[in-house]
Amino acid sequence: MTAPKVQLTNDEWRQKLSPQEFTVLRQAGTERPFVGEYTDTTTEGVYQCRACGAEIFRSTEKFESHCGWPSFFDPADSDAVILKTDDSGGMHRVEVLCANCHSHLGHVFEGEGYPTPTDQRYCINSISMKLVPAEH
Repeated sequence: MTAPKVQLTNDEWRQKLSPQEFTVLRQAGTERPFVGEYTDTTTEGVYQCRACGAEIFRSTEKFESHCGWPSFFDPADSDAVILKTDDSGGMHRVEVLCANCHSHLGHVFEGEGYPTPTDQRYCINSISMKLVPAEH
């Protein structure tokens, strides 16, 4: 994995992020289901990494998965995220990281039968993102 473009110390991240944001973004935590700010949002726009501001997802790829977290079927740009094997907690998953700062965003799952073009569900913590609404 290449080095992140944005590199801060843990102390610098702690100054920039709230305690909850730090736990999820920098320590690979997970917010509780159905409580996130963007779980049911249908606003058009661009989702940015809350840690560094890089564009990671767009509302055009967001879909209702009813899993408790915002779900997308594809990142905004294939280079916007890094996929990393995650065997923590006795499970085999694929972690989704921001390519720009290597912050934890969530996990991606395949083959669940959702009617999406990619058959993938990028299950992303709301607290990992910031929505910038589209200008009409």
